[in-house]
This record gives sequence, structure tokens and C-alpha cells, in this order.
Amino acid sequence: MEAVRSSFTPTTHSLRHPRWRANSVLEKATGVPSSPPPVVLSISCTLVNPSLKHVVAAARNNNNKGSAILLPQEKVEAEKETVITTPPFPSPPVVVVSPESLKYESGSLGAVPREAARGGGGGVHRAMSYLTRILSSKVYDVAVESPLEHAPKLSERVGSNIWIKREDLQPVKIIGVEPYDANAMALSLHHGRRVALDKVGGFAGGVAVKAVGEEPFDLCRELIEGVVLVNRDSICASIKDMFEEKRSILEPAGALALAGAEAYCKYYGLKGENVVAIASGANMNFDNLRLVSQLADVGRKREAVLATFIPERHGSLKRLRETIHPVNITELKYRYDASRNEALVLYSVGFQSPKELKDMMDRMKDARLRTLDLTENELVKEHLQHLVGGRSDVADELLCRFIIPERPGSVAKFISAFSPRWNISLLHYRAQGDSGANLLVGFQVSVSELDDFRALADGLGYDYVFETNNEALQLLLH
Repeated sequence: MEAVRSSFTPTTHSLRHPRWRANSVLEKATGVPSSPPPVVLSISCTLVNPSLKHVVAAARNNNNKGSAILLPQEKVEAEKETVITTPPFPSPPVVVVSPESLKYESGSLGAVPREAARGGGGGVHRAMSYLTRILSSKVYDVAVESPLEHAPKLSERVGSNIWIKREDLQPVKIIGVEPYDANAMALSLHHGRRVALDKVGGFAGGVAVKAVGEEPFDLCRELIEGVVLVNRDSICASIKDMFEEKRSILEPAGALALAGAEAYCKYYGLKGENVVAIASGANMNFDNLRLVSQLADVGRKREAVLATFIPERHGSLKRLRETIHPVNITELKYRYDASRNEALVLYSVGFQSPKELKDMMDRMKDARLRTLDLTENELVKEHLQHLVGGRSDVADELLCRFIIPERPGSVAKFISAFSPRWNISLLHYRAQGDSGANLLVGFQVSVSELDDFRALADGLGYDYVFETNNEALQLLLH
């Protein structure tokens, strides 16, 4: 509904322009063909978007109400076509969202968490502008804890006269929420100016922007209380919470506010407060569901990934299981190695409370079974717990983790870039839908060739990180 509603006003504004064809870039593309002006007036709409799987599906679902052009340089190509561009966040006509959260008990709201960098800040921009423009007569002092002298400046900024009327209502704090690896708004607010990110995490694609918009940044700097940063596990946990509560599936960006609301309430110990989390989207890519399901219980603090050293002799696994009991084992990997006196078991356990896990770890310590908690190690969750085989001593091995495009032939192209010059000693590939394919790869690279290897890796243009010194690698592979 947000996409349809925020597409209506800019589309109708476009009708007044000589070049009346409307064109949407990115965030609101799916709503343009379904919004009233194109449907009622039979306006031809062209969707210009990056080549992502969910965009293709969205275009198909529009039932020929508009055409879809999938281009990597979407905005440039749109301008070449001399059509009117509807930007996703800096444009004032897009500010048409968030009335529902205040139609019920606006006088008792405690906070309105919203991802501050939705498409560059457009989401929180719309929420705050609604609070100050539409319901300003009774909500201005509720929406922001700011001196009233801010009103003229704010009025000029949003292009509307604000009628201020104080009422005995509790202050409402607007809290931004961002992924920790896509925190453009948080960094911009911290530095007092717009900051462009070098790398942007793609899991919550709806908020994955390198730089926030000028208008949203100015408003957020004045009006929001702060920004909460959440990780991927927390987002997955919120998706599962919503599914279990309402049997509805949110996309990662849509569940961002829920994750932030939970983190905010836990941090400040809030109880009995009314908190509104704006679930901004449900365009879930089916390919992402596997990863969400895998990480949800970790994010809810209901599952832990552990590694335990046991003696390599008969009965050791049985003793390990008896020590873990009554905690439930959800996954376990073990391979016998006759060349070693000690074996490493990698496994996951499910529990209902942190105390259960702590008691189990105490039992492992009493039994002298050295156990490591690898739950927060991203490399383990992404790759190592899925690898088969045992440890291996490989000379001059360099291990790296790459994020490569999720499209046919990308893995083959990647391998061809390095082989046959450098031998590939390890490879694990994991598709993750829109956020790209995660690739763990080992190369045999001598010290004298390290600079050449770095130059080639940098030239590919993919995000990558060296993992050779990761503690988990030393435990599980060497």
C-alpha cells in the first residue's frame, strides 16, 4: 500500500508536465503501474530498475499494466529517454505515508521506530512530515521533543504552514533503525554532514544506500531522537516473530523497524509502553527464505553454534551427548581422523533461555571438554558449518571471502580470473538471493606473488576480505 500511495502524488504531478510519461526509479517501482492515475487514465508507465530477480517478478506481477526495463545505470538511461523521473526519497511529492500509526491512540504513543535510511531517508522523512504537516495541530509537540522556535524553519522546509497547538500529550520519539553494515544515516548524523559509504551490506536491500538524500538528512538531523543499528541475525529473528504472530512474511528491510524496536526497548528496559514499528515492505525474495530460516533462531537467542574438542577414542561422542543433555542438538558434524589424538565436533544447540546454554557450558567445563562459542562468527555461519572433509595442511594457503553477483556464470567467471595461475585449494559457494553470492575460496599464493594477487582481486570490483587469520579457520581446517 505504501508503494501505491507514494506513487499517486508524483504521478499526478507528472500529468502537468509536457513530458507526461511517468518513470519510477528503484524504491516505488512496483506501485507506479498500480497507482490510480496510470490505471484510470491509461498512462504508459516504464519501470527502470537494476537487474535483480525480485524486480523481474514484480514486473510480471503487474499484469502488463506497465513495461519493465532492467538496466544497471537506471537513472542515466531514464534521463536519456527524456521522461519525468520520480526519485525514491528526495522529492516532496513522495511524502505521503504513515497516517495509520496515529489514527488509534496518538496520545499514548511512546516511540515510532522507522528505518531512517529507507531509500536514502525517504521513509522517516515521510513519517515525520506527516506528523508535522497533516496532524500538526495536535501532534507537533508529540512527534518531536524540540523547542517551538524550530517551527518556522520546519514549516519552510516541508513547504507547509504549521499550526501549533499544545495539548497534554506524552512526547513521541522518532527512532531511526539501520543495518550495521548499511548505516549511512547514522554516520551522517554523527559527522553532521552527509557521508557516503564505501561498502553497503545488501541483505536489507530496501535500505541499502551509499548516501542519504539531502532533504531527509536535514529533517532527520532536526527531528529524530537517534538511530539504532541491528545485525542480520536480529532482522531474521524479527521476520520469524512476525510470521509466528500474524502468519505474514516481511522482507528484511520491512522487518528492520521491528528489530530496532526490540533492541531499543531492551536497552532502555521499556515495559508497558506503546511502540509503533513501521513494517515498510514485504517484497520477500524466495531465495532469501533459506537464510532467514537458518539465522532466525540465532537472532532470537534460541540457538548457538559451538565447537567442542573430544578425545579421539571410542565412546567420546556418547559422553559428549550425555553432557549436553537436556539441551537439544539441532545440527552436528564430526569426522573421524586417525592421525590425531583429539577430534573437533561442530554442532548447534537449541534452547529456550540463556541460562540453559550457560548451564550446559558449565557442564562442559566440569567435564574438561573444551568448548568454543562460534555463534557470532560470520564465517562459520556462512561457510564452515556447511563444509565437508577434514583438516588439511596446505602450503602458502590464502583464504578469502568474496561477494559476487548472483547470476548465471558468475562462479565460472570468478574461477577463470585466478586459475590456472593460482591453485584453488578450497571452494564453498552459497547463494543468498538479492544480496549476492557468498564465496569462500582458498588459493595457494606465495609471498612473492601476494601483490599481484591483491591487484587482481581489487580489479574484479567485488567486495572481499581476507580470512586467513580467522580463529575458526585454524580450528576447523588446519
